[in-house]
Amino acid sequence: MSNNKKQKLMGYRRPNGEVGIRNHVLILPTITCSTQTAQRITELVDGTVTFIHQHGCAQVGEDYDQTFRTYVGMGSNPNVYGVVVLGLGCETHQARSVAEELKKTGKPVEVVSIQDNGGTLSTIAEGAKIAVKMVQDASAQQKEPFDFSELIIGTECGGSDACSGLSANPAVGRVSDKIVDLGGTAILAETTELIGAEHLLAERAVNDQVSKRVYEVINAMEDRAIKAGVDIRTGNPSPGNIKGGLSSLEEKSLGAATKAGTRPLQELINYAEKPSKKGLVWMDTPGQDIEQLTGMAAGGAQVILFTSGRGTPTGSPIVPVLKIATNTGIYEKMSENMDINAGTIIEGKETVDSVSDRILDEIVATCSGKKSKAEILKQHDFGIWRIGPTF
Repeated sequence: MSNNKKQKLMGYRRPNGEVGIRNHVLILPTITCSTQTAQRITELVDGTVTFIHQHGCAQVGEDYDQTFRTYVGMGSNPNVYGVVVLGLGCETHQARSVAEELKKTGKPVEVVSIQDNGGTLSTIAEGAKIAVKMVQDASAQQKEPFDFSELIIGTECGGSDACSGLSANPAVGRVSDKIVDLGGTAILAETTELIGAEHLLAERAVNDQVSKRVYEVINAMEDRAIKAGVDIRTGNPSPGNIKGGLSSLEEKSLGAATKAGTRPLQELINYAEKPSKKGLVWMDTPGQDIEQLTGMAAGGAQVILFTSGRGTPTGSPIVPVLKIATNTGIYEKMSENMDINAGTIIEGKETVDSVSDRILDEIVATCSGKKSKAEILKQHDFGIWRIGPTF
């Protein structure tokens, strides 16, 4: 695949100039009480997506802000054509507040309230009526070519094995470099799984401020674990990682860090924040798969590369997630969930570079409309990294 530098991606141009590779109408429930109602609307109206969650009420301070930022980020993601913001009416995260922020993107945004509409059934009818109009308008929009410089990819490492740091993660790192070299943006996440490799990234920081921030977020993550009475640096890998052959978090981190490729680290952003710079960007997220995936989607990633040595069905309601197997055994065993096999590197059949070319080809195909396995199976996972108690 060396033609990708000459190829144009295909996507939907948004009013604010951003480009999406999907054209979803998102039914966005701002409170757990409205998630079931939102799901009923998606069952009625083809072309809509939603997600189940437990957030949106009795949150304060930074925890409130982070959840609010995530809601807005999901609706703002360029893969979303329009949003029906669905609230209950008395919750902390008011639907109208979320909608006001979303309207700044210029995309269609409407608010529906269960209490204002007099109950669940009336709300389903009202929400579905609005959604039908949005979907019809979205279906009339035509794709247009766009450049790699407008692409944001997210990178994620799921359950690892002894092959992760030798096959899939380095291949994704090579893709990250290629996207950056083409003017695009690659998001590195999983702060937890960079503990032990922080010095390697700090050395690549574009300035002292970014380098200092690297150590700050690592120390903050490690301090959270220490306060819980756990030393995660020298131990505590998940059962799947242990079964895959890893003995410590540092081993996991050294493999996971190869997803970052070799380019300079431009900035370090908060959870669910949109990158302000092109190039390699680190988003401060936990290691939990669904929470970090949600953070990158809320940060504007149009596609996510997810490596796995154990196998996983993980997906997103709005972002195609390409699952990359680290070994051929997992790829064959979980073929209904895995999109790409990087195990051929271990077998000596391909190089890291040739597999990275295949991954880049798959990104181009996905932008042109090819669906990932997670999309086909409607694996609409969603979870927010909570940083405070519920009151």
